[in-house]
Amino acid sequence: MGKADAYSTQTDKSVLIEQYTVLVKRIAYHLLARLPASVLVDDLIQSGMIGLLEASNNFDHTKGASFETFAGIRIRGAMLDEIRRGDWTPRSVHKNSRMVTDAIKELEAELGRDVTDKEVADKLDISLNEYHHILNDVSSGKIIGIDDLGINEDALNLEDKEKSNEPYNQIEQIVFKRALSECISTLPERESLVLSLYYDEELNLREIGQVLDVSESRVSQIHSQAMHRLKARMHSWQS
Repeated sequence: MGKADAYSTQTDKSVLIEQYTVLVKRIAYHLLARLPASVLVDDLIQSGMIGLLEASNNFDHTKGASFETFAGIRIRGAMLDEIRRGDWTPRSVHKNSRMVTDAIKELEAELGRDVTDKEVADKLDISLNEYHHILNDVSSGKIIGIDDLGINEDALNLEDKEKSNEPYNQIEQIVFKRALSECISTLPERESLVLSLYYDEELNLREIGQVLDVSESRVSQIHSQAMHRLKARMHSWQS
């Protein structure tokens, strides 16, 4: 490559980065709305810009996808990596989360049906109030989410993703998304509805509470239990 070509390529990358900086900020603020106050938007934007730079270096327009689609994946992935590196959640919350998942998995295998809050609490030998407190702690720490199941939250919008024929998706991810979609459909109705309103409709917990006529705290508990139930039922996909 000659100097002129190298200069042109570098200029193209600079234009891309400048043009899509607003995408980095949009994704950062979208994530921030679901994270504790300890997470700073500037940190998300900084890691997102690194993801954007990597996207500009690795994008191959011959693959058929738009740069915005490709960059969005890289940007969001870089931000999530940064969030995981700076885990703010106490170890006790992680431990309790694993206990809840294991209890749900064991009970559902034994009973062959959806288990209730009370049954999980009894299995853990704690009060219902203590169990709900654990669910709220997990929800506040955001240590369990769609990403923890092996794919980003966009996987819930399965139909649109498959129609797009995104060339960067691997076969395993497509199969996983089908399994996840089927698993979500087996959740108790209220849990499935909360996930749909949260991830598909992008309502916050307060807004979902207004739809269901329950408190924001109760929505947090339902969401947390839904994610634990999903993790228990999708355990064969966990590494």
